[in-house]
Amino acid sequence: MKVLVTGAAGFIGFHLSQRLLAAGHEVVGLDALTSYYDPALKQARLELLKVHERFSFGRIDLVDAGALEAFVAAAGAEIVFHLAAQPGVRYSIENPQSYVQSNVVGTANLLETLRRHPPRHLIFASTSSVYGGNQTMPHAETDRADFPLSLYAATKKSGEALVHSYSHLWSIPATCLRFFTVYGPYGRPDMALFKFAHAIAAGEAIDVYGNGQMRRDFTYVEDLTAAMEAIMTRAPVMGQPVAGDSLSAVAPFRLLNIGGGRPVELMDFIASLERAMGTKAKLNMLPMQPGDVIATQADTSLLQALVGELPDTSLDEGIDKFVAWFKTYSLKET
Repeated sequence: MKVLVTGAAGFIGFHLSQRLLAAGHEVVGLDALTSYYDPALKQARLELLKVHERFSFGRIDLVDAGALEAFVAAAGAEIVFHLAAQPGVRYSIENPQSYVQSNVVGTANLLETLRRHPPRHLIFASTSSVYGGNQTMPHAETDRADFPLSLYAATKKSGEALVHSYSHLWSIPATCLRFFTVYGPYGRPDMALFKFAHAIAAGEAIDVYGNGQMRRDFTYVEDLTAAMEAIMTRAPVMGQPVAGDSLSAVAPFRLLNIGGGRPVELMDFIASLERAMGTKAKLNMLPMQPGDVIATQADTSLLQALVGELPDTSLDEGIDKFVAWFKTYSLKET
């Protein structure tokens, strides 16, 4: 099939595009290549994608509605993965306008375009952060997600609401995927694993928030993209729910968790990284930061009901793969 991936030069967009190309699909990538983090990493991902003859790319900002309309119309994609967004919980406190523009205005612009050029299935990248103040564990798609603790989470919840309204009004089959702490090679430099590895390699202390008591449902990126590929052909159909479904009663719309389902203590995560790097970390223990939650855990029963068993990479194996990439990438930087 022909697939449009917004945010194709990003961490998850890159891995997803690689998987889809390997499976024989044609991928049209879109990315604004913003400078939120080192654009050289985005370019490195793009160069690996551009070797595929079935990959094409356009540098488009979702806020530019006219350019976006022309690009999407020309692409004529059957499947749309909307991953482009301003990420990061803590940065949303410092620069809120970039989140409103990218995550709300940009998503609304894309939906307006898809109203006129509807795909077979729209898949929107949301986040486990939308569960916010809901302390029920594990998080199920049918749980309330009305208490976001960060602007980032609020903009993603807004994106889910926008997608639902367009799904209802224009009968666009849509799935909103709630990702749980994705990690792996080519990860973003602002994410914990990359920051920790960089600090350990430089002999610097790592900042450990929540005094190390936080727990996260870490999800290896290739497990995530396997689930995304599997769900691609499982567009929601009104009136055809499965057990425990989040299917909307008024739209071909579904919420879906993607996570490992096994939360890991932050100190255990650090210990696995120390093992893989062969170096003990210096720890700078700090309190919880605004916008953070103490724990996340995905209920993945709906995902399993829809697509069956998926790859399940252990934390040690996933971190080993990251460290192998990180060492190569660090050498290239120097």
